[in-house]
Amino acid sequence: NAYQRVFLTQRNRPKAMEYYDYIISELHKMRVKELYDFKGRGGKVVGAFCLYLPQELVLASGAIFVGLCGGSNFTVPDAEQFLPRNICPLIKSSYGFKISRVCPYFQSADLLVGETTCDGKKKVYELLSKICPTYTVELPQKPESEPARELFLEELRALLSKLEELTGNRVTPQSLKKAIEMVNAKRAVLERLNNTRKASPPPISGKDALLVNQISINDDIQRFIGKTTELVEELEERVRNGVGVVDADAPRIMVSGCPMAIPNWKLHNIVENLGAVIVVEESCVGTRFLSMGRVDSSPNDLDGLLKSLVDACLRIHCACFTPNMGRISDILQMVKDFSVDGVIHYSLQTCHDYNIEARKIEKALKQVNVPMLTVETDYSDEDTGQLTTRVEAFLEMLK
Repeated sequence: NAYQRVFLTQRNRPKAMEYYDYIISELHKMRVKELYDFKGRGGKVVGAFCLYLPQELVLASGAIFVGLCGGSNFTVPDAEQFLPRNICPLIKSSYGFKISRVCPYFQSADLLVGETTCDGKKKVYELLSKICPTYTVELPQKPESEPARELFLEELRALLSKLEELTGNRVTPQSLKKAIEMVNAKRAVLERLNNTRKASPPPISGKDALLVNQISINDDIQRFIGKTTELVEELEERVRNGVGVVDADAPRIMVSGCPMAIPNWKLHNIVENLGAVIVVEESCVGTRFLSMGRVDSSPNDLDGLLKSLVDACLRIHCACFTPNMGRISDILQMVKDFSVDGVIHYSLQTCHDYNIEARKIEKALKQVNVPMLTVETDYSDEDTGQLTTRVEAFLEMLK
């Protein structure tokens, strides 16, 4: 099957990756059973689509957080019965999973929480609200201003009230502190994993690192932290011993752009099958979660803790922001930190925000003599041959 072809044929793979293989094999079994057992005890499940929804608030309310972004072409035809064909495949895939009732995570959610990032998602949240409980958080588009921070703080206060109403639990400063510290621990172990990829040769493939980040969204958080700590310890030992998954002279690639939800491994598989290695993802399923940093849990009041979350969330530099120069700074810094030879800017078809930003990122990279390839694709396999040809030519240019 596709997973076996993409992941299980890799050479010199870290042994600790066996856990993530198991999670994928049980994706619609073990974790789903855990969710429904939790619901059977009176618990609530909250589904979301974006990093700008702080999972800390969901956990503090006593609910379980699940990510619901679609990464499969399988449900796109169902969605296209209701949505235009020329909108983002992530939106179509996500909506298709709900209306076709084939995603148990969607079906388990007692509440969907959306956000006003892009216009397509906002409109789909309206459609989702007709068929299931849906709540939309307003996200400011100019995050540097003080009014924007005040707006987002008010939105998080309102979301907190909604979660308390859903769960019947009162969120206290103590419960929010505990949730913040738990997510900080998850972020810290993912940061350690990311740092091992700075080594030459890197101790883990880009495909495997992407998989770990994808699984982090829906796995039990405490179990994930424990298992990923085991993986990181193995990777750090590999770095000390100079053990890598590729030769030291393999081209080092950054993938920058749109998020990649399970099972979207197409680009990573193409790049690494051609002998390069992806060392960092400037993506929502990558460094943007890490860019929130360690959220300050020292305030002793709810408002102070909510302000900490506002500060952390608005450190994420998404293309929906304007003017969003922070994203360029992030990319240039990562080029240095990860010794990047070339950047592949990845956009989903008709994602206007990322497609437009690609031009200014290419210009900034040109000033530091780092080549960039712009890729616009969807979830189908129809363009795999064309993408392979373009990526192969790009990698040849880097040698």
